[in-house]
This record gives sequence, structure tokens and C-alpha cells, in this order.
Amino acid sequence: MNKSTVVLPFSSQPGFDKALQPLIQSPFIEKVIVLGDSAFKPSWPKCEGMRATSINSGKVLNKIVKKIKTDYLLIITHVEEIQITEGSLEYFIDTAESTAAGMVYSDYLEGKDKEIIKHPLNDYQPGSIRDGFDFGDLILFSVPAVNDALRKYGAIPEVEYAGLYALRLKVSIDHKIVHIRDFLYTRLATDGKIDEKEPLREKLFDYVHPLNQTVQKEMEKVATQHLKNIGAYLGPKFNKVPAPEHKFPVEASVVIPVLNRARTISNAIQSALSQETDFHFNVIVVDNHSTNGTTAILADMAKRYPTVKHIIPARVDLSIGGCWNEAVFSEFCGRYAVQLDSDDLYSSTETLQKIINVFRKGDFAMVIGSYTLVNERLEEIPPGLIDHREWTDKNGRNNALRINGLGAPRAFETDLLRKIGFLNVGYGEDYAMALRLSRQYQIGRIYESIYLCRRWGGNTDAFLSIEQSNRNDAFKDEIRTLEIRARQEMTAK
Repeated sequence: MNKSTVVLPFSSQPGFDKALQPLIQSPFIEKVIVLGDSAFKPSWPKCEGMRATSINSGKVLNKIVKKIKTDYLLIITHVEEIQITEGSLEYFIDTAESTAAGMVYSDYLEGKDKEIIKHPLNDYQPGSIRDGFDFGDLILFSVPAVNDALRKYGAIPEVEYAGLYALRLKVSIDHKIVHIRDFLYTRLATDGKIDEKEPLREKLFDYVHPLNQTVQKEMEKVATQHLKNIGAYLGPKFNKVPAPEHKFPVEASVVIPVLNRARTISNAIQSALSQETDFHFNVIVVDNHSTNGTTAILADMAKRYPTVKHIIPARVDLSIGGCWNEAVFSEFCGRYAVQLDSDDLYSSTETLQKIINVFRKGDFAMVIGSYTLVNERLEEIPPGLIDHREWTDKNGRNNALRINGLGAPRAFETDLLRKIGFLNVGYGEDYAMALRLSRQYQIGRIYESIYLCRRWGGNTDAFLSIEQSNRNDAFKDEIRTLEIRARQEMTAK
């Protein structure tokens, strides 16, 4: 019988002892290593203590890997908050054996008492290299796979926060990471309540919080080394942006895709029209067959303001990316195409000028600004400024494969957009374009807030279900997978 060593952090919470018992009693568990402070000495059978600050410590993980003699290593991140279903541990090990997996994880249930919801997870793929990928609380590693990965790609770096992240990236290079689509344990909510519509805003922007800068630097270091290990790392050498191939009607176009935004579209357009510039610009609004009065509003504004170009596509199957293509390939589009969402605003009358100034000063295919999250009353809401200072000229295009976004507003060289084209999707089309452009060209950045991103009940991303959040994350992982393959081909040549 193949057995596993379990590693978990000690907790003084009442549920710790109860959650530990199934592990101690399981015939598939040979030893339980409990991480704690130097004075901690576990009295439970099968258990031994190890001084450690965190399971994410690279130094701790290297020590654990050298110590264990079993075929499998089960890491449990928060044991006092979970209930393991009977037979689950055997299921984990059987799956690892039958698939020759390097790592296994499963879906789980979430709740307390009578309130239970299912929490499915995403399948892992080569592009799932973001450090926030959700594996749940139980992760089973094949020890031979771990030893093979560390022998080929070096020991886990002695980082404080990114050790577990580094371990799974190393294992993933030559070994399968298998997702069990079954709910093998229950995560207990601390307050006994589960809200499927709880905003994901705070977690979504963890990586831009100033307090997390040390964590993010470690994660970037680990991710960059992974890209080098798989031949997808790109050094800070960029192609020159081609000169425009023909004349444009204006220097810049503000592009606004819209569908049923009667409440906000007028404000967005007025924000664009109020821009003070030393060049000519227009506003291209692509109305994706709105049905709530938005079309009438746009028709009226186009009559009153000659610089407002109202486009209604002939096609009815377009999403946001497809609407961008309608604007970019139209006769109205200027040399630079600048984003403005239909429910957002530029933060001042100088936003457009600041963006074009960056294009003029450098050889950039794209310029990305910074924005502030606000409510309907334009009052700042947490986490406030999103400036993505983790971006650097030297390593930004590599680190972009680790994170989920790059900032706003986004502006592009129109000629390059016409050569590539946006994906006809409603989420991630801008991220895909940014990755594609950064593969060859340099991206300029503005770190001051020049954009107001409004959050209100009608936003498409104000409240996301688990399923919708999973679909969004899986799509961006797929984008990363394709981009990594393209970069591997570049470096191979």
C-alpha cells in the first residue's frame, strides 16, 4: 500500500483536533508533520512537530522533501476549516497512481450547518502559471515527481512566500497536474454563511496592494525562472514599431463599445468630448444592437457632435472584442485607438493628451494607464488606485503572464491592431492583445490615475458567481497557454 506524509500548519482553533483525527486514523497516512513554533510538541500519534513560519516557505519545503520517505506528500493549508469525506484520501492516492500524476487536487464543498454550495475548480494547463490559481486546501504531490523536478530544475528557492508556488511550477514542467472533478471535502465558512454574490474585488486586486509588494517580488522571481526553465522567457529587447502605412483622419480615436448602457453612456461620451488636446480626435461608439434606449441617445449625440461616430454593426454575433474590431477597421479610426468603457470616465480633461504624449516620447505599440475604483457617486472605493507598479520595462512582459490584468485605460497603435485583430470575446480580449503586442513590442505605462472605473449593480463584473469567475480565469489561462507556446517557438528559433 502506497502511503502519504501529511504536512499542515498547527492551529489553536477548536476545530483543529477534530479535523486531525481522520488523518491519524487513515491507513494511507504514515506520518503527520505539524508546523508550529519552536515550543510546539504534538502529542497525537503519528504526529511530529517542525518549526516553521509557513507552508509557503521555500526553506521549510526543501527540509520537508528531504525528510519524508513515503511515495506521496499531502499538503493541507487550513486543516481546522475542513472536513474530509470518508475515502477521499484513498481517492487522491488512487488517482495519482492511475494517472502517473505529479500533483492532484479536487473540487470541494463550501459552507456550514445546512447551507452548502459546490465549489468547482478549473483544470490546470500550461498557462495556469498565475500564483492565485485555486487548488483548494488539499494538494497531493508525488514524491518521486518532486525529486525529479528538483533534480532537473534546482531546489525550491528559499523564499518566504512563494515556495509552494515554485514547487508546483517545477513539478508541472514534466509531470501532469490532475484535477479530480468530485467534491472530496468541505471547507467550513468562519461565520457559517456563504454568499455566492460576494464581490471578489478585494481578492482580485491583492497583487497590487502596497503591503503585498514583498510577496509579489518573490512571485515574479519564481515565475520568471519558470519561464526560463520552459524556454518562454523574453529578454528586454524589442522590435521597432513600424511607421504608419497611410494617413489617418485624426490623431486619436476614443473607442467605446456599448450594449444597453442608457444610464451611463452620455456621461462617458461627454467625458471623451471634454478632452483638451493639441491634436484632432474623434469618439467612435460601437452600439452592439442595444434595446433599452441607448441607440436613441447615441443617434441624438451623433447629430449634435460631429466628432461622435455612431456605428451599429451589420453582424449580430459580436462581443466586446468584435466591437473593437468594428471601430478599428472603420474609416473613422485615428492613428491611436484609446479605450473608454461605456460606464467609465476619464478622470480629467488631460487624460487623452497624457496618453498620446507617452506614444510621442517612446517607441511603444501600446500605452496603459492607471485607474481609480469608484462607485456610482464617483466616490473612491477599496482598493482605490490600481496602478500596476509591478510592471517593469525589463521584465513586464514576462510578469504579465503571472497576473490577471495590466491596467486601464489601454491605448494602441491602430496599424498593429489591424494586423492582429481582437478576439471576438466579452472578457480578456484586451489582456490577450496586450500579451500579443508585448511579445514583440514595448509597452508604455502611466502610473498616475487618469481613469475612473465605476462599480455599480449593472456592471458585468461587479458580482461574479463561482462558475463565471472560473470561466473567466480558465479563458485567461488558455490565452497564457497559447502565448507561452508562441514565445517558446520564438526562443527556439
